[in-house]
Parts: sequence; structure tokens; C-alpha cells
Amino acid sequence: MAFPLITDPHFYAVAIPAVLLLGISKSGFGAGFGSLAVPMMALAVTVPQAAAILMPLLLLMDLLGLAAFRRDFDRSLLKFLVPFGLLGTVVGTLLFRALPAHTVAGIVGVFTLLFLAQRVLFPPKPNDPLPSRGVGAVLTTVSGFTSFIAHAGGPPINAYVIPLRLKPVIFTATMAYFFFVVNLSKWIPYAWLGLLDFRTLATSLVLMPIAPLGVWVGIRIARRIDATWFYRFVYLGMLLTGLKLVYDGFLA
Repeated sequence: MAFPLITDPHFYAVAIPAVLLLGISKSGFGAGFGSLAVPMMALAVTVPQAAAILMPLLLLMDLLGLAAFRRDFDRSLLKFLVPFGLLGTVVGTLLFRALPAHTVAGIVGVFTLLFLAQRVLFPPKPNDPLPSRGVGAVLTTVSGFTSFIAHAGGPPINAYVIPLRLKPVIFTATMAYFFFVVNLSKWIPYAWLGLLDFRTLATSLVLMPIAPLGVWVGIRIARRIDATWFYRFVYLGMLLTGLKLVYDGFLA
């Protein structure tokens, strides 16, 4: 009979830093780093197993983020984003068995690097037009989809929301609400797909104390950091995530 949780020390050596990074990203600070969590944990377990283990942790982190930024979100933007994010989770549910997670990760990585290259080669100007709602709808749907497949929803939606030039706290709060709804919507499909079992939930419980620590560290920094440096860290996180996802998707 298998022990009812993962006991491999190698798993925890990668899972603990992954959960810390994810918690920090949930505060908004280092928002691009959160998508590294599943690829890091996939060094020790399968991608679906890593995604399932993170589900309860994501819910806790989302709740902590909501509590910290409950008055700061952009209501109209959130009303626009949520339906398309949920549409993406539906697509993810339907295609989960058909698309290898590493392929999806690789595609997200390429997209992330292209977005960053565009921002570097053609730096945004204050009078540049904001991205259209059509672009936002597509990117937010992709975000819901990639979030469902590999908890990698950050890069696509960042590509839409970052050019909106929100204040860091508003950016953070809006993303916290968005991903709370998206992550909550995954529970029934994950159970239906057979991804949640006692072993993954028990392992999540062991990692649970790490989640608030990461969120707490990130919140303290996010409320104090200058907007310019805030977005620089977001870009750095997206760069590292993009490189890692491309490697996992096409080179590993």
C-alpha cells in the first residue's frame, strides 16, 4: 500500500521553492514568476500531478490575496476578463487529454518571449493606444486555457493587462480576483478528469504552511515598490518563465 503522500526528498527540494515563488507572485510582486511553479515541480512529478497538488495551495493564496487587496481592484476590467477566463477553462477541460501539457507550456513560452521582445524592441510610449478589447478577449481566453492545463495563465493575461498601465496595487488586486475565479472553476473539472486524489491532497496539506509565507513576503514588497521596478520584476519573471517553458516544451 502506497504511503498517502509524496515522501521523496527531491520532490520537496523543488516543491518548496516553487510554492514560495507562487505565493510571492500571487501578491503581484514578481507576477511573472508564478508560472515557473509547475515546471519546477515537474522535475520530480508529472505535470498533471504537479498541477493537482497546487490546486488547494492556489485557493489559499488567492483568498489571502483577496483579503489583502479587496478594495483595490478594477471592477469594470474584472467584469470583462472573468467570462473569457472561464471560457478558457472550458476549452482546457475539453482538450486536456488531447494536448500534451509540455507542448502547451512550450507554446506559452514562445508567446511570452515574443511579447517581451516586442516590449524591448518597440518600447511603449505614454500616448500609445491601449490594446483592444478583442485582443484582451483572446489573450484572457488563452490565459484561462493555459492556467487549466499547467497553471501558466500569467503570461497571456499579463500581455494584455500590462499595457493598460495600471497602478501596481490595482494590477495586483485585479489579477488576484481574476485568478481566484479561474482557479475555483478548475475544481470540478480536475475531479472529473481524475486529477485529484487523496495522495495529492495530502501532499498539498504538507506544503500548505509555505503558501502564506510567500504571499506575505510579496505583499510587503508590492505595497512599497516603485511602479517602474514593479514592472521590471514582472518582465524578469516572464523572461525566466518563457525560457523555462520553451525548454520544457521543445528542448527537454
